[in-house]
Amino acid sequence: MTLIVTGAAGFIGSNLIHALNARGERDIIAVDHLTRADKFKNLLDCEIADYFDKGEFTERFTSGAFGAVRALFHQGACSDTMETNGRYMMDNNYRYSGTLLETCLMQRIPFLYASSAAVYGRSENFAETRACERPLNIYGYSKFLFDQYVRRRLPYAHSQIVGLRYFNVYGPREAHKGGMASVAFHHFNEYRAHGRVQLFGEYNGYAAGLQMRDFISVEDVVNVNLHFFDHRQRSGIFNLGTGRAQPFNDVAASVINTLRASEGAAPVTLEALVAQRKIEYIPFPDALRGKYQCFTQADLTQLRGAGYEAPFLTVQQGVEHYVLWLISQL
Repeated sequence: MTLIVTGAAGFIGSNLIHALNARGERDIIAVDHLTRADKFKNLLDCEIADYFDKGEFTERFTSGAFGAVRALFHQGACSDTMETNGRYMMDNNYRYSGTLLETCLMQRIPFLYASSAAVYGRSENFAETRACERPLNIYGYSKFLFDQYVRRRLPYAHSQIVGLRYFNVYGPREAHKGGMASVAFHHFNEYRAHGRVQLFGEYNGYAAGLQMRDFISVEDVVNVNLHFFDHRQRSGIFNLGTGRAQPFNDVAASVINTLRASEGAAPVTLEALVAQRKIEYIPFPDALRGKYQCFTQADLTQLRGAGYEAPFLTVQQGVEHYVLWLISQL
């Protein structure tokens, strides 16, 4: 029986296919659009049964052309938080997702989809409740609106629906995202090119480099997706972070010290990295004022209540894994 992954050539989608392959899964239909053709590289070491462009796939899927489908992992979306074309964003992230969900409900196919912590926006609380959801941009709103659609359908669904609100994900296979790739990815390239990493200075009461996010490794993101795939009786919308906010300083220091270790050098403290100008602080950009989340930290009450008990990697652990992988790709 077939598995379907949308956004298959993207960051999380390709990592998910790689993990499914490791389980012996090969009957996988990959769905994406390769207008940016370089994304194909994410699938080079993956085994798939077939590939469909998003437009061709939708028509075939709604007609039942793929027969018995075991699950649909819907990772396809426009995730650019700076995108200003609201019509495109809503069509891609909201309307398309609704079409896939309704087809899954009719065919009783488990539907696991990517939501986002962007739904919380300015909120200081990060629990999966309507009162906490205040998106700052059209990307966050598109995810927010689809989550509301799902909430209306959940009480009447006869098959699994799982929405996972990804916090700040980093890890292998994200290079194609360009400016929207993780800070860990950009720090790696910046340090190799210039011998230093730049972070935002003071903003909104947070000292330089001390804005804090819930950074989560794609390794953990994949593991949670597979947990719900293995437990089809569990449905709902769940935060997917580590439950632990860490400052951007931690990411930069972890990237630099892992690169140093790869060259046989000893680790250096944050204070020393700043003193040596290996970490520099720049004025906070005017373009991001009022649109920037200075703090995020997933409330994991619902996720833990759904039976996911595994620990999550810290920034130090996850970034080390990632930087060593990036080095291996050079």
